[in-house]
Amino acid sequence: MKIPQRSFGNGYWHVEDCERNALTKSYWPADESTKLLDTTVSQVLISAAKNFPDRYFLVEGIANSEKRRRWTYAQTLKQAKKIASALLTRFKPGDHIAIWAPNVPEWVFIELGCALAGMVIVTIIPANQETELRHIVESANVSCIFVLEEYRGRSLIDIANRIKTECACLKEVVGFSELESFVAAGNEINELPEVYPRSPLMVMFTSGTTGKPKGVVLHNMGIINGCVAGLDRAGFEEGGVYINSIPMSHMGGCAIATIGVLAKHGTQVILNSFDSELMLKLFEEEKGTFTSLVPTMVEAMLNHPKFNDYDLSSFKSFILGGANVPAELVEKANFMFNARAAVSFGQTETHGVMSGTHADDSLEDQYKTVGQPIPNCEVKIADINTGEILPIGFVGEICCRGFNTMLRYEKMPEETAKVLKEDGWLHLGDLGSMDDRGFIKVTGRINDLIIRGGENIDASEIENLLKQDSRVS
Repeated sequence: MKIPQRSFGNGYWHVEDCERNALTKSYWPADESTKLLDTTVSQVLISAAKNFPDRYFLVEGIANSEKRRRWTYAQTLKQAKKIASALLTRFKPGDHIAIWAPNVPEWVFIELGCALAGMVIVTIIPANQETELRHIVESANVSCIFVLEEYRGRSLIDIANRIKTECACLKEVVGFSELESFVAAGNEINELPEVYPRSPLMVMFTSGTTGKPKGVVLHNMGIINGCVAGLDRAGFEEGGVYINSIPMSHMGGCAIATIGVLAKHGTQVILNSFDSELMLKLFEEEKGTFTSLVPTMVEAMLNHPKFNDYDLSSFKSFILGGANVPAELVEKANFMFNARAAVSFGQTETHGVMSGTHADDSLEDQYKTVGQPIPNCEVKIADINTGEILPIGFVGEICCRGFNTMLRYEKMPEETAKVLKEDGWLHLGDLGSMDDRGFIKVTGRINDLIIRGGENIDASEIENLLKQDSRVS
């Protein structure tokens, strides 16, 4: 069945068109009207620096506007090349390089330097403890860690150096204060290594809800196209200004707000951490157009006593939360920010994005669904026992296939085979349904299913039913 393109915005289907060509089963064929970018992060950076050398790519989002450091696209490429040269002096393409730090501009330069050098970035959450760090280093075969010396009273560099004595793979620990001397000691490389679109770019560890965290191996093409699709879907314009407080160790920080913005030739204003008033201040002073927020962040910004003191007229749209965002919050945020919210959904295994609402979708779709699949992504709702596609409206496992599926779990072939099947379908482990327009609702996780008398009962349905009883608080 061929369904017409959406009549506005990036090749998506218009709701009216979908109603005239309603889906008959819970299956969304990949929309191939949007061409995939067959490229790498290094190529995107080099191209952007050539075409927009004087446009700012990165701004340090601190309160004192006079002390904010800024880097143009040309300056960003220069910094990244220096780091790439230093890395290639010590390591080889394909080696795994970890970054253990909160949001600081240097995080971005190291990330892009690794991409230029053909090395694989391993993200580490700053709050990770020593046992977690050891697991990541060993599982991802990390050769080098760049680390901010101290974070919230903990000496991260001391922890990293202890791990270095225990893990044979870890050859070097570099504190951020040593970054300049690390770069200076490297030999200048005139020719960068060849990197392919499906070459591994990043290993990001899952939260570990089922045992120890798994290292998800992601590739250049998946990150670039997934981020661009997610930003396009949410209304981020070419050359937009993204105010980012999402952690760089998260997909939203190092991928969407960094690589996505790079591919859209925009500007990232990076905050060390979320601060409601600083967010408002940066929107005014840096003419921010876009951000990503979770509901608690929205509430903090809207309820700030100085909210009305700041000019947010440049603010156009934002990614909000994920599944089941309260309707009242969406409506309130749209009105008070005078910007449009869009809900984004995905997993690390899907390069961060699988579906999303459009900024111009109805309020009901914004809070009841996670939108339609992104371009070039095939989605089905499958029977959890047989894998068969279910009728419209039936709850089953959400599965996707396309450019945005992970390469593998690092060093875990059996775990990989459980979720990434030979036919290319990635089984997300999320329960959901699809309506006849292709809009997806997420209802829970397969691990939360209760099986009674041969019937599958979703725990979230019981929880929602209990919430309706006034005796339950």
